[in-house]
Amino acid sequence: MKILKMTAIALVALALVALFAAPIGPMPGFFIGGTPSPAPAQWGDTSNQHEIQLRVPGALPRVVNIWVVQHEGDLYVIGAKDSGWVSMIGSGKPVTMRMGDSTYALNASLVSEGWQPVVQAYLAKYAPDYPEIVAGFPPIEEAEGQIAVFRLARS
Repeated sequence: MKILKMTAIALVALALVALFAAPIGPMPGFFIGGTPSPAPAQWGDTSNQHEIQLRVPGALPRVVNIWVVQHEGDLYVIGAKDSGWVSMIGSGKPVTMRMGDSTYALNASLVSEGWQPVVQAYLAKYAPDYPEIVAGFPPIEEAEGQIAVFRLARS
């Protein structure tokens, strides 16, 4: 009976660790899961893919749930300049992206010029489903210095 009780406690503790180690909503986690897969040459249609998980390496890696947009065949993510995951990437870094059940080793590169069309595509994709959230974004004319746009490319 004691072994059964200890096993139950251990399983509950393990479940709690797993729960808090995975990203949930806006809260980052540590584990990304998924099956490692080679990044495709072409991503195909990602218009119905609203969220991905992005793992940024570091002394304590961070996994975030984040929106993704495809523009001219490339995938992009956008974040606030002062967010933790953005500061961990800096101007560029290898990252892992989970889309569906697959994970891909990619490079995240900061887009410093020509980022406005990417932001417009991002807003157009998410405004219909998340109007209140998108309304809180800074206008494109004022976004420079407030946001970071990263292109996700094959390693």
